[in-house]
Amino acid sequence: MPDTPSAARTEMQKMLAGELYRAGDPEIQAAAAAAFAWMARYNASLALSRDERRALLREGLGAVGPGSGIRPPFHCDYGFNIKLGKGVFLNFDCVILDVVEVTIGDDTQIGPGVHIYTADHPRDPETRATGLEFGRPVHIGRNVWIGGKAIILPGVTIGDDAVIGAGAVVTKDVPAGATALGNPARVRG
Repeated sequence: MPDTPSAARTEMQKMLAGELYRAGDPEIQAAAAAAFAWMARYNASLALSRDERRALLREGLGAVGPGSGIRPPFHCDYGFNIKLGKGVFLNFDCVILDVVEVTIGDDTQIGPGVHIYTADHPRDPETRATGLEFGRPVHIGRNVWIGGKAIILPGVTIGDDAVIGAGAVVTKDVPAGATALGNPARVRG
């Protein structure tokens, strides 16, 4: 849709393209309601087998690689923008705000209470007061380990084999093989 002027696009199309959009749009609200209904089922699935939970994950997420799993409770905005590689694991109580794409590479391990945000807001107070929002994608590489309660902010890319310390607030890209700790997270030698 690069030729289509922004004004001619739906709010959902703007959201998915990372442009300013109105989250209260009926189409977007319907997608959120569908995700909330799916999450209610998924979050009640703790007693089910891994295979049964994985089948539910495939219903709600954009892609779920073989052997991937999420321990409930889990929360997201829409689900269809989340893509998990093979062998990905998210522990209890993770949150992914997925207004645009979130990709998590093969064999990545994510601790309890980790939050991943793609949703963002204008820095200009007048634009922000209009209620417009936008998103920036998050990409997490292969074999990454993210410690509990870490927060990954919009637009961040984490390279393969990186380690993110527990409680870290990741505001910038983390190179492959690096360890990032603290708030804001800093790469340690």
